[in-house]
Amino acid sequence: MQEKLEKIREAILKPMKEMAIIVDEIVYVTENGYKFLKITLDKVNGLDMDTIVDATNVINPIIDELDLIDEEYILDISSKERGN
Repeated sequence: MQEKLEKIREAILKPMKEMAIIVDEIVYVTENGYKFLKITLDKVNGLDMDTIVDATNVINPIIDELDLIDEEYILDISSKERGN
């Protein structure tokens, strides 16, 4: 699975960089019986919800086209939490 996650990272790095977004982490986990592809993003001065939605609209078709994960999963794209 790690190899697939690396391919996903490579595919989304450039479009995210063009949006000034940092790809922080990509993991594939099972929680409460559901499988999740979790992508955590970051940006200087943080990410707002609109930017996360814009990033999701770019990332989702890339992942669909790659078609690397055979089983059903939920795509979860979120902002890196920041402590104050």
